[in-house]
Amino acid sequence: MRLLPDRQRFLRGTLVLLMLPVLAGSAELSRELTGAVSASTAEQRRPNIIFILADDLGYGDLGVYGQKKIKTPNLDKLAAEGMRFTQFYAGSTVCAPSRCALMTGLHTGHGTIRGNAKLPLRANDTTLAEYLKEQGYWTALLGKWGLGNEGTSGAPDRRGFDDVVAYLDQTHAHDYYTTRLWRRDSRAGYNDWQVFPENYAGKKELYTHDLFTKGALNFIRINKPDAFNKFRPYFLYLAYTIPHANNEEGARSGNGMQVPSDEPYSGESWPQTEKNKAAMITRLDRDVGALLEALKAGGQADNTVIFFTSDNGPHREGGVNPKFFESSGPLRGIKRDLYEGGIRVPLIVRWPERIKPGKVSDLTCALWDVLPTALEISGARPPKGIDGISFLPTLLGQNQTNRHEFLYWEFHERGSKQAVRMGDWKALRLEPKAPLELYNLKADIGETNNVASNHPEIVRKIEEYLKTARTESEHWPITNAPAARQGAPKAKQPTT
Repeated sequence: MRLLPDRQRFLRGTLVLLMLPVLAGSAELSRELTGAVSASTAEQRRPNIIFILADDLGYGDLGVYGQKKIKTPNLDKLAAEGMRFTQFYAGSTVCAPSRCALMTGLHTGHGTIRGNAKLPLRANDTTLAEYLKEQGYWTALLGKWGLGNEGTSGAPDRRGFDDVVAYLDQTHAHDYYTTRLWRRDSRAGYNDWQVFPENYAGKKELYTHDLFTKGALNFIRINKPDAFNKFRPYFLYLAYTIPHANNEEGARSGNGMQVPSDEPYSGESWPQTEKNKAAMITRLDRDVGALLEALKAGGQADNTVIFFTSDNGPHREGGVNPKFFESSGPLRGIKRDLYEGGIRVPLIVRWPERIKPGKVSDLTCALWDVLPTALEISGARPPKGIDGISFLPTLLGQNQTNRHEFLYWEFHERGSKQAVRMGDWKALRLEPKAPLELYNLKADIGETNNVASNHPEIVRKIEEYLKTARTESEHWPITNAPAARQGAPKAKQPTT
């Protein structure tokens, strides 16, 4: 394993940051690199795309979605300056299959990864990063990957990312004070583990969430689409691990909500786990604010599209009580449920040049719709054979003529479960061959009144969907068997 010494990392990074303004300010060099750029060409430049994914953030965890105790002023402002969605869904109710849906545009009836086993993306899967790279975007992953470990077909360096600083799998990502992360720097030719002596021997000097934020701020500064960078747009996938618990620390101490400080909630008379969770979310909010300020300072704010959402609903791990903050809002269920609280999540999109501020959309859409939406934003046509539908017309205030007939989920943990959203109807099958539960979400958003017996025609229609919504998978059969017995192959897991 090749290591990059701390001093060498520091000196190289410092030189790059010092040289960029000098080189970018040279008109002669800019002309040599790019030629004259007309005003009309500048106006037609494709936007940057930043996709921020929180981890286990519930529908009700943000102020703009009804949260009363946790402070999220920057995310609330982001919503005020863009569009907020009220019926947006995660790809799954746990992280790996949800991220698979995001990256491939396939729901969990068709995706490679349908549960949290160590199964990588296949070689013939094509990711959002690969599509955008084909369109000339510079691509980066900072945070949690979860779709393939080192050397597998799903490793991020094989899935279209030029720059990477990441946890490769979800178990490793529990540790906020890890001693190593996978790093790829394609300009420098580096693609290996990077170690952090700051956290050796149990020390906790480098909090990885803070590292990802610093990396994001550096990335948008260094890769600003200007003459020096040939006006090349970028795609930044900022997959934060907050507010996921460190499950192992939670089992050891009873508090898995790892954060350097519980400010600004130190004086609250709350349980310590809840103080920490609130501090984690406010830390996330603070850093989104720093990102927005950096975009503004660099003149990138207007032509950068920012997506903000979560991979699934709130958790109960690490000693936290999801009911304390009403993290699911009015919804039933939490992470690992296919009820609304496990899969309905916030979505905020801001693009000052094209999206009118203060808009709220009730369009029913899901994480697998992001891929075609982002591709249309980039000027490319979405690929055929995916489940996603672009919601760019909705973002632009146009008529959304192409809509889903239904949304589908399946989940394989402690047996198999399925769910369908069709119009205002929501159906769940919580074990194979069990009767469907049916809810009218317009009248019963909390899914408290099962009306299946009153609407046999709706049940029959959804039963037909269930026969065609999925493809068989050797790794993800519909079964009553626990997930541990389903035989999903395990990729090599890093030692942490």
